[in-house]
Amino acid sequence: MSSRNRITPLPFSGRHVEARVVTDVRDFPLTGRVIVVNLDTTPAYLARLPRTPIPAFSSTIAVDSTLAQAKAVVLLQVLDEQPVSGITDEPGWQHFTDIAGPDAFPRTTPLYRSARAEVGTVRFDPHAALGATHPGSRPRDFTVRLMLWYCPPDTACGIHNRHDFIETHAQVVGHGRMQKFADQEPASLYEDVLMSPGYATPVPFCGIGPDTTFTYPWHQYKADTDCVWLAVEYHLAD
Repeated sequence: MSSRNRITPLPFSGRHVEARVVTDVRDFPLTGRVIVVNLDTTPAYLARLPRTPIPAFSSTIAVDSTLAQAKAVVLLQVLDEQPVSGITDEPGWQHFTDIAGPDAFPRTTPLYRSARAEVGTVRFDPHAALGATHPGSRPRDFTVRLMLWYCPPDTACGIHNRHDFIETHAQVVGHGRMQKFADQEPASLYEDVLMSPGYATPVPFCGIGPDTTFTYPWHQYKADTDCVWLAVEYHLAD
């Protein structure tokens, strides 16, 4: 049996967004508009000439196309946007307060998260991937975890600076922004990255130390409209 084009439906796939992971991709057909998120640090390619890469940590929208080659991708297809707020009624969705706890996140902020899926491992040198140099750097195994998030318009999702993993985001529905701050005050905003459907933050926000600890600036997601986005987490597995 061929090991190519192994499809794994994701637990947050539903009537609003169809979501699946495909690994060892070769000549995989894509029908309609499909957001393709590259989970690996090697490029993915559509079957068109000239062949241009979908780089590591990035995404694109493919339309009635063929994914020629990739190690691992998430495929997201929006099925129903009206109203996309109904996605939080699907199985596995929770207000983030019920996940993080009332002392960690306020219930007054309408931020919701889907079930989280662990979808395997990828191997890469985190120093090289994050643009850093260190004489002891080497390839490491990372467990990949995926989840969707939802919030309504004009929601600021909370300025924070702590993660023990590498994190990237891809916009699925609506328009929002990933923001960086000098401190925990909104007035200290110094970078505003606009997010439209199909766009992923191709450069993770974090830095990395010699001991492979990740350092984040103060940052948050903020919604301009009803928004659904994908978070991709890379957790050290060794």
